[in-house]
Amino acid sequence: MTLIIDAHFDLLMDVQIQREKGRRKVIESDYLARFKAGGVNVIVAAIFVDDQFVPQMALQKALLQISALYAEVDESPDQLMICYNPDDIKEAHETGKTGFMLSLEGAEPLGKDVTLLRIFYELGVRSVGLVWSRRNETGNGSRFKPIPKGDTGGLTDFGLKIIKEAEKLGITIDVSHLNDEGFLDLIEVSTQPIIASHSNSRALCPVSRNLTNEQIKSIASKKGVIGVNAVSILVADKDTESTVEKLADHIDYLVRLAGIQHVGIGLDLCDDFRQYVSTDDLKRMPRKPFDVINGHQNLPGLLEELKKRGYTPDELNLLSGQNFLRVFAENRGCIPNDLNLLFGQNFLRLFEEDL
Repeated sequence: MTLIIDAHFDLLMDVQIQREKGRRKVIESDYLARFKAGGVNVIVAAIFVDDQFVPQMALQKALLQISALYAEVDESPDQLMICYNPDDIKEAHETGKTGFMLSLEGAEPLGKDVTLLRIFYELGVRSVGLVWSRRNETGNGSRFKPIPKGDTGGLTDFGLKIIKEAEKLGITIDVSHLNDEGFLDLIEVSTQPIIASHSNSRALCPVSRNLTNEQIKSIASKKGVIGVNAVSILVADKDTESTVEKLADHIDYLVRLAGIQHVGIGLDLCDDFRQYVSTDDLKRMPRKPFDVINGHQNLPGLLEELKKRGYTPDELNLLSGQNFLRVFAENRGCIPNDLNLLFGQNFLRLFEEDL
């Protein structure tokens, strides 16, 4: 059975908000059937903090989202699990559970304190995007519309510290949303495989959120992976051309340019979360976005399109999940494998014994 990893899904903001309203088993009720129907084994669940909470409440909101995921797993232990390492991903695949790996979409929860990254590692964060499409203490994000020159530039000294600490911990750096200047800085200083968890080709869809040919080649040179994004405004420059077939064109293009070992899936499905997008954020976008894949349950349609184009079963396995699994396996850092037991599960066991 094919391993399928979706390298980017903004699930946790919705789950946390729904739990605040008193709901429980949100993932099992609202999402699990879709994941199963689409054959998705592992979701990289992004921790995203909306503009209205930045910077003062960024750390609190991030921790609440992580807490919400842990609570969901506790409520549905036979269905869901958290993946801290590649062995956990394989376990989710083999047992039929849906696994979740945590990622930071923007370093705002860290404020100006690099030591907080260790705390997020202990909680399960295994990838970090330095920025979303805005400025923070690490650098500047790529925007959906042109911006004044005063809001450009590469990585800050703090951003460089985050890269160094992430590589030590074994946290994968994600370049999606990073602006061009910051990307160049990252390529120069990084020593581990990097990912663009949810980005497409700028040559096929000319928006700054997508990757240039040189950026695509640079990610491949770092032994990284690019996850194709199913949001319409990154697939084509016209709504009528934003289709599954066009998304498959991006995969073809990336494979030809970077190689089959450097392409994956990071759908960034957003239709469920449109209710939470602020008016200001929508204004930043060139047009109203929609998902060209209507839910994870329709992911097999993309795989069928790739089969029609001649991709072999082995190649589809690489694209569906094995490429991202390889990167997560290579970015293990220098932290002992049992450290999360030392700092996390052992304390949980003590608390449970006291109850």
